[in-house]
Formats: sequence, C-alpha cells, structure tokens
Amino acid sequence: MNGFVRIYVLLMVCMSPMLHADEVSKSTGVAVKADTPKTEEFKPEERASEGSVVAGGRRMDYRAVAGTLVVHAKGWDDVPQNAEKDAKEGPPEASIFYVAYFKKGSRATERPITFLFNGGPGSSTVWLHMGAFGPRRVVTADDSHSLGAPYPLVNNQYSLLDASDLVFIDAPGTGFSRVAGKDREKAFYGVDADAHAFAAFITQFLGKYARWNSPKYLFGESYGTTRAATLINLLETEGFVDFNGVIMLSQILAFDASADGPQFNPGVDLPYQLVLPTFAASAWYHHKLPGARGELAAFLAEVELFAMTEYSAALQAGATLEPTRRQAIAEKLHLYTGLSVDYILKANLRINAGKFEQNLKGESDTITGRLDTRFTGPAFDPLSEEAEYDPQSAAIGSAYVSAFNDYVRSDLKFGEGKDFKPEIELWKSWNYLHQPPGAPIALPQSANVMPDLSMAMKYNPKLKILLNAGYYDLATPFYEGVYEMQHLSISAKLQENIEYKFYESGHMVYAHEASLKLLHDNVADFIRRTNNVAVGALSQK
Repeated sequence: MNGFVRIYVLLMVCMSPMLHADEVSKSTGVAVKADTPKTEEFKPEERASEGSVVAGGRRMDYRAVAGTLVVHAKGWDDVPQNAEKDAKEGPPEASIFYVAYFKKGSRATERPITFLFNGGPGSSTVWLHMGAFGPRRVVTADDSHSLGAPYPLVNNQYSLLDASDLVFIDAPGTGFSRVAGKDREKAFYGVDADAHAFAAFITQFLGKYARWNSPKYLFGESYGTTRAATLINLLETEGFVDFNGVIMLSQILAFDASADGPQFNPGVDLPYQLVLPTFAASAWYHHKLPGARGELAAFLAEVELFAMTEYSAALQAGATLEPTRRQAIAEKLHLYTGLSVDYILKANLRINAGKFEQNLKGESDTITGRLDTRFTGPAFDPLSEEAEYDPQSAAIGSAYVSAFNDYVRSDLKFGEGKDFKPEIELWKSWNYLHQPPGAPIALPQSANVMPDLSMAMKYNPKLKILLNAGYYDLATPFYEGVYEMQHLSISAKLQENIEYKFYESGHMVYAHEASLKLLHDNVADFIRRTNNVAVGALSQK
C-alpha cells in the first residue's frame, strides 16, 4: 500500500448472550474459562541439497540448506518460571526460515558469510534471493509488466557466491517463517522486537554451522536497512560479535524523512527536499523536463544543491515567504520536476511521492512507479489525488513468487504442505517505537535508528558500511540515504568508513540487469577488501 496513511475502522462488537470460548458449568450455571489448548512447539528443520552456479566467470559447487531455527522473544528464560502456565499458553516463539548456500571446499575462517534480508516490514526475502544474489535468478521485463508463466529461471551469473557464503532469512511470520505463543505479535512485530529476533537467529546460526570465526556481513534492503542498523548495534554491543561490514540497499533510517506522508507532519519539510533529486531523475528518464539536460549525475548534483539551499530556505520561511520568491521557487521546481507551475503553487511548493507518481506523466490514466519510477501503469482512479498502487510490484511480483515456490520445492526440497507468504500485512500492528542507545525508554516519536548505527561504528571503529541506492526509487529516495549517513553522530574519521554507490534503477536495484551487474561487482569488491582473510592468513604464519 502506498504511504503510511491508513484508515482505521473501529468495529463496535456487541457482546452476545451466548458463551463461545467460555463454558457454563452444568452443576452451578457459572461461566468457567475454557482451558487454552497447549501450544505446539516449533521444531528446527533442515533440508540439504547440492548444486552449482557459474558466477564471476567460474563454476562453483555449493551445498544448500533450507531450514528453520527457533528463536524466542527478548527476555525469554529457557528455565520455565511457571510450568503450569507455560504448558497452557506457551511462550512466544518464532520459527525462522532460511536458505543458506555454502561453497564447497572452503575453510570457514577463510570464507565470508553474509546474512541477507528484505524489509517491509512484513516482507519475505524472496526478492533478494530470486532477483539478486541466489544461484538462480528469475528474468523479468526491464521496465514494463512481465509476461505470464512460465517465468525463465536461469543460472545467476551475478550470484554473490563468488565472494561469500549466503544466508537468506525470512522475517518472523513471512515466507515459511511462523510465530506462535501468547502475545506473539507484540513479541516479534516491532522495530526492537524484530531486531532481537534476528540477533538470536544469527548467533544461533553461527553456532550451528561453526561460522563464529568467519568474516561476517549484514545485507539489508529497504526496511531491512532499518533492521540492519538496530541489529548491528545489538550484535556488536550486546552479543560481542564484530562484523566486518554492513551493506545497505535502498536505505531508510529516519522515518521523519520519508516522502510518503510528510503532509501529515507539518513543520518538518526535510522530506520534500530529500525526494526532489528523485523527482528530477524520474522526470529526466521520462523526458518530462523542459529543455535539454545533459548527463544524469551532474544534473542531480545541481538539484541536490538547490534542494538544500534555496528550496530549503523557502520551505523554512513558511507563510512569510514573499510572493515573488514563491513564484520563483515554483518555476525552478517546474524545471526540475516537469510538473506545472500552477500545480506546484497549489501544492504550496510541497509535493509528496504519491502525488508525483499520479501527476508526472501528465496523463489522467497513467501513473509512474513508487518502487521504480521507470515503470508505468494504468491508474485505478484517474481522479485520485495520489497513485493507489505500485506498477513495478504488479509487474514483477508474480514472477518472483511463482519461480521461488517452484524452486524451493523442486531444488531445495522444502515446503511440501506449507504455504509460502511473500508478504504479510503488518501496518496495523507493527510497533515503530524504538529505544535508541542511551535512551531510558522507547521514544514516542517516528522511528530513527541512526543512533544505533552510530553506536555500532563507534564501538567497532573497524566496521565498514556500503550504501547502495537507485536514482528512480521513491520509496526510499537515494538522497535521503546520503543525508542520513552524513548526519550520523560519528567523527570525520569514522565517516571515511562509509562508501556510496548509485545506480540507474529503482528500489530493487537488481530488477535492472545492468545495475544488477554493477551491484554485484561493487558488493563483491567491498567484501573482498574488508574480509581480513589475507591478514588472518599472514598472522598464522
């Protein structure tokens, strides 16, 4: 669903005189609470298989493991405090599904391992698995709706297995992961609860597969970058597990900076500034800019400067902005977005992502994508103020989900009799309250995990960060990620640990094959430069 604005419908349910869950004692006529059936405990699963992939120009044989590990919520004590109560209700627990690929013939201490996850929240990791770095890749149309099945599943020459072993993780409740027990939603569906579950999974995985002394990396996409920031801090400062690097794709760390619903947070104008370069890139791609424009990167540097200077000053002026200045800013925005001056003035110089998607094409029946503005699609309602769906999701979703459902069962030998959930709807129940390092409580504000990443980088000053972002991403605009990284509370020296890579693609950078190749090359190079394998080998001589 587009944006963060949701309509909550409160249903008034009348209490029925009939007793349903409760029973009536036949001897006394008094209502008695029925016994809650004992929760069935999850059990770890494991299905092993073998395969090979040609990536990075060479063939690699691998062992694949599709399975589950069971984790519990923060504060869980493996010694029951109330055996009778636990027997009836069961503690909250999550069975977390993963697919791991281990290159054959490699020593654990000389072989990096990367934990990958998508975001949502409420998304499985089918997207990174089948679109980016797994040994098999589903082929979809570049910027239009893909044809129906059968979907081509090919050897993935861009698989990251040439640089690292891989572990694709489905968040609790998504994919084949499941949650159970009392208060399971509260226990796992929130910024902090989710991070603790992933930390428990990773430390358990390191023990199960003897990877404690391997070079280690996190790879998060979208909300997965939010998770990665909180997760790396937990692993570093509470788990004493140093990682070599954190790889971010389509980053969002501070939700006050989101372009999805800034009109509901008046007085905070930063989202309009940070999304403007993406508006400009999208208008450039669709040839909607008045006048000729040259090379994209140089053009965007110009827009970024305007966004953080003239445009920033105009927005901060609020109602005191002089009419002539207001007109001049609107005309400049027209040059950068292709939207009409009249529309920009009516919008009070402030245009959110949904309105841009609805109006960029200038055609009442066509919208552009949110995840990737290269995509277009028919408008559900030509009179709608904002776009009501995402054309890229509609264009490629079936291919990814269909290909994975077939691949996981036929090749990985997992999933018989199970329902794979690519995404689950968590926007009603997700807890965005977050307790950053040093705060006594979870703060009543929009989630901001920049302090977590800052703390992790201070605690481990050798930790390296790679930010990857697509120019055509309206869900997490590329310049928002840059701004967040440049405003971490770290020293100039630690800022040198951060690298930036940009792509002419959208949120799912890998959906554009040329960008996928660059993404692979950049990430593989990052891992090879930071894995310390050569240093460790020398120290043993």
